[in-house]
Amino acid sequence: MSSILELEPHPEYPEAYMVCRRTGVHFYKLAKERDYEDSYFQEEYKNQYKKTYYEDEPQLRNLAKARLEIMSAFQNPKGKTLFEIGSAAGFFLSEAEKKGYKVKGLELSSTEAEYSKNKLGLDVVSGSFLDDSIFPKETFDAVCAFFVIEHFPNAELVFERINKLLKPGGLLFLGLPSLNGPSFQTNPEEWFRTHPSDHFWDYSPDSLKKMLKMYGLVTVYKKPMSYHPSRDKGWKGKYLTHRLFVRYANLSCYADTFHSIAIKKI
Repeated sequence: MSSILELEPHPEYPEAYMVCRRTGVHFYKLAKERDYEDSYFQEEYKNQYKKTYYEDEPQLRNLAKARLEIMSAFQNPKGKTLFEIGSAAGFFLSEAEKKGYKVKGLELSSTEAEYSKNKLGLDVVSGSFLDDSIFPKETFDAVCAFFVIEHFPNAELVFERINKLLKPGGLLFLGLPSLNGPSFQTNPEEWFRTHPSDHFWDYSPDSLKKMLKMYGLVTVYKKPMSYHPSRDKGWKGKYLTHRLFVRYANLSCYADTFHSIAIKKI
């Protein structure tokens, strides 16, 4: 099967990126696959947030509730099925279950998957999303993945598999780093300095929308996950008040991380 992506060297950063001329999706040439040992998840999280994933449970459950509130504008959870790719310790699935979803999850870390099953009573399988032997046979009303899909070298395969999981009219909810934010747009040196070595693909809200359209998914929602005017080294960080910066960011989905919801065409 031929690729739907047409990659060419980035005009400004050809040593780091290939860019798809059809969608604008960026492939990070310097990315390397890594083994995600069970320690990876806890170590990476603690390095970034100065506390373990479990210590951060109240905040993570609040974030899950906020995400589910966003979803509720597009889907009534009562009796609907939901699948999460990279479900970690299961806090999002746990909150989704409380809302009325029938939930299942897939998590690479066997430790996290066991916690989800034994402590939270969730239906979670441990393994890779690309492993056919554990890939779900059923379809779902909602599929969610937060900071997961950028880790896979083959983006097209990932979107094909996501599409297989979704029922017609089903909802895809993603959380991702963004190229359309202050770091990449106004401080690329810092962007590349802190770019995770295992992120193969970088998206903007616009390029993700175009990519999803190729798989029959229509984007219905995109919003910043947070606001960081201090990261903006251009005019917006210099001249806009925090309130105006937030307004601008919401209108143009200008942020270093963003949420996206897309609906599979019936």
